[in-house]
Amino acid sequence: MNSTRRNVGLLAACQAMLFTNNSTLIAINGLAGLALSPYQGLATLPVTCWILGGTLATMPASLHMKRVGHQRGLTLGTFWGVVGALLCAGAIGVQSFWLLCFGTLVFGVYNAYGQYYRFAAADAASPDFKATAISLVLAGGLVGGILGPSSSRLTIDLVGAKFEGAYLALILFALVTMVLLRFIRIPAPTASEQAAAGRPLAEIAAQPKFVVAVLSGAIGYGVMNFLMTSTPIAMQACGHAYSDQAFVISSHIVAMFAPSFITGPLIKRVGVLPVMFTGALLNFAAIATALTGIALGQFWLSLVLLGVGWNFLYIGGTTLLTATYRPEERAKAQGANDQAIFIMMAISSLTSGMTVTTAGWERVNLFALPLVALVAIAILWYGFARKTAAA
Repeated sequence: MNSTRRNVGLLAACQAMLFTNNSTLIAINGLAGLALSPYQGLATLPVTCWILGGTLATMPASLHMKRVGHQRGLTLGTFWGVVGALLCAGAIGVQSFWLLCFGTLVFGVYNAYGQYYRFAAADAASPDFKATAISLVLAGGLVGGILGPSSSRLTIDLVGAKFEGAYLALILFALVTMVLLRFIRIPAPTASEQAAAGRPLAEIAAQPKFVVAVLSGAIGYGVMNFLMTSTPIAMQACGHAYSDQAFVISSHIVAMFAPSFITGPLIKRVGVLPVMFTGALLNFAAIATALTGIALGQFWLSLVLLGVGWNFLYIGGTTLLTATYRPEERAKAQGANDQAIFIMMAISSLTSGMTVTTAGWERVNLFALPLVALVAIAILWYGFARKTAAA
């Protein structure tokens, strides 16, 4: 257990560095895209490319770690973050929108590998500690939610053109992650684990439990990303200063990860489905708050509720997913789950920019409602089906 807790602590620190970078990208990618884009509707394309990089890399990353182990795989993933940050900074220097998009695409590979920090902790934990291990690793994002926007405010105009210094600062956090990964101690996969194939993915994915877990993670992340990505653009259109935008995004990311200290124990106490359903209800509350007005307080409260709702859906979905596969099947099951999440994120980030610049903030929120309803219905359906089967 001491080794497990040590790994969880180190992986939580890696998560903190990852989300320091991610929260910086969330705060500046849309605005940098808006400054360089030939067409306003493409403002969030750099965000979409960042997510697309993760979409393309997530399954190869999972299979790569099955072959070489978590430590070597995750360290290689960090290297892509350094390369991506250099490309983004160079794009700002030469004022190239398309190079910025390519740089964020490369950085997305780092994000794909980083999504497996939570699974690395869960795979090394005992069954009764899995939910807590996942929660504690994700709690590291709390540091990122504070550090990322704060560092971006200090570095956004520090060197060269606007945003260039903020992109260069990402390299430091990626290098710190690389050092931290040298100290994790998770056994490399055995030859038998590497060779075993397990059930086909189609058979694993046919389980109702798997469907609900993936829907919860993918839709929870997609809705959160759809609303969050458009927020800085909407706030700028409403006359709010960049410092206010950074404050709202920072508060949102803190809300995403601060509940992680209690989400795992809460799942253990009341069950995973009630926690997931509460997450869906909080998403409804976030949308309702956003529809009441465009004052700073309304943006802030909406994004805070959205963050807590995401936390419950994402940790709940991840915990439920770990009960759907055997050890030799984890690479394909985890890869399929995260690929679905990245696909939803890519779609949501591209459409959010187009929606907020052409239809407005209110329409962005209204479009999210059916997706939240879908995940809420799926959770209720599975809970009812499970009770019926037990009876």
